[in-house]
Amino acid sequence: QVQLVESGGGSVQAGNSLTLSCAVSFYTYSSTCMGWFRQAPGKEREGVASLATGGGTTVYTDSVKGRFTISQNNPKRTLYLQMNSLKPEDTGMYYCATARGYCNEPNLSDSEYFYWGRGTQVTVSS
Repeated sequence: QVQLVESGGGSVQAGNSLTLSCAVSFYTYSSTCMGWFRQAPGKEREGVASLATGGGTTVYTDSVKGRFTISQNNPKRTLYLQMNSLKPEDTGMYYCATARGYCNEPNLSDSEYFYWGRGTQVTVSS
């Protein structure tokens, strides 16, 4: 059973930065997809960023392009989300997830992901 544990969330003022981490117990495939998702109160969960672990290709939702960076440290089995220039609308519970099998096209559709962490809260005040 793959386990994912997020950390790094917190409360910050707008304009500041946070780095989220996601520790993965093991990879099911050498090339799979991992992603960061978020859910604000009263809103649906949305994909924020995704990465294909094999080739390192990435994709971002438009609202975070140029501000967020997804990356991986394979030996440590850790996924990161560097978040800069945070805005109040970035507030939400952030989850990391991994696809179940082979994946080489990063995508932001949560239906493509099978294993999920429990989330870490990010709160951005104005």
